[in-house]
Amino acid sequence: MTVMEWKETVRSSAFFDKIRPLVVDETKLEAQRSRYLHALDEFEKLFGDGPVELFSAPGRSEVGGNHTDHQNGKVLACSLNLDVIAVARKRDDGVISVQSEGYPLDTVDLAQLEPVAEEEGSSKALLRGVAGALADAGYEVGGFDAFTTSEVLQGSGMSSSAAYEVLLGTILSGLYNNDTISPVEVAKASQVAENKYFGKPSGLLDQMACSVGNLVTIDFADPADPKVRQIDADFGAFGHSLCITDTKGSHADLTPDYAAVPAEMKQIAAHFGKTVLQEVPEAEFLSKLPELRELYGDRPVLRAIHWYEENKRVETEVAALESKDFDAFLKAVNASGDSSYKYLQNVYSPRHLEAQAIPVALAVSDLVLKDRGASRVHGGGFAGTIQAFVPDDLVEDYRKAMDGLFGEGACHILFVRPVGGYHIR
Repeated sequence: MTVMEWKETVRSSAFFDKIRPLVVDETKLEAQRSRYLHALDEFEKLFGDGPVELFSAPGRSEVGGNHTDHQNGKVLACSLNLDVIAVARKRDDGVISVQSEGYPLDTVDLAQLEPVAEEEGSSKALLRGVAGALADAGYEVGGFDAFTTSEVLQGSGMSSSAAYEVLLGTILSGLYNNDTISPVEVAKASQVAENKYFGKPSGLLDQMACSVGNLVTIDFADPADPKVRQIDADFGAFGHSLCITDTKGSHADLTPDYAAVPAEMKQIAAHFGKTVLQEVPEAEFLSKLPELRELYGDRPVLRAIHWYEENKRVETEVAALESKDFDAFLKAVNASGDSSYKYLQNVYSPRHLEAQAIPVALAVSDLVLKDRGASRVHGGGFAGTIQAFVPDDLVEDYRKAMDGLFGEGACHILFVRPVGGYHIR
């Protein structure tokens, strides 16, 4: 369809059926209509009328497995009903031109698919990286024009960068490969873009959760062939809502803190001649604690202890959800938060002790929830967001408490989105 034809479709009642899997909360459908019309208008201003395609990729929530993925561990994660959308059109000159709302226009020539040092840390690196990784995997890539707009807040712990990467992969799959690139392959290409081109060390959790969609458990024991399994569970059916609160902490200068977590875990693994902790039997690790403490210090040892226990907690959470034992699930979520706080130590930066917004949010969560629900640090940590499973009768009290601390709209009441990267037809 052309831009004008898409506008007519978006204004019609038929449009709701096209995006219902992406929105989940039906009260948001009318707002989404306005959002898509805005995106189409902006694309037309930049690139003119003519045939276009619509795409979407969601943010994600890590439900279980805090910092387990980069050691080839297990995670429990879900996609969310907040997304980044694109209006895109294929072009035949091998150039990608993307206008993300609120940012400068990015243009990348795919005649060069290798990393460009000057682009490290920029969105151009992600454009080139996703295309380069997919080309290396044997898929067709090519140029396109696109306008994107996002509800996935930067620094929110919902993985705005992974959502953007998955969106790019989904566009290339739709425009050049008849939507045949699997969500797993899109996620892998997205990780390559972030690691090799953008220059940020990360595991595969973020990209996989955004790409695959729904509530899934993923085992990264074989990173070349991660095992993904959907979990049939609805938090609402248990009388709880998933709440993510943005504590508005600055992510500036936190890269060393994030990078230290996998680096210290790998330091422990290297002591045993291995690359990641997944390759080191727990009993062997525990037998060497005195030696490891002396050689590497206590924090790497504590973080390794967290990894082994957190990996097992993912299995506990999955089993609890599948057996409909939500109390056991909540207990495991709280244990995860406790371990992240004490052993992983990613609730604030040791270099910025005056800034402890996440601990404050967790403390107030305890005061509001008392012995009900669960709360924990969300995502990479050090600044950003917390996650809570809040009994429905306390949701409004919880929202008011969090918004009172961090500003109106800080607390997001979210839903699990049943699909990941999506080509809207």
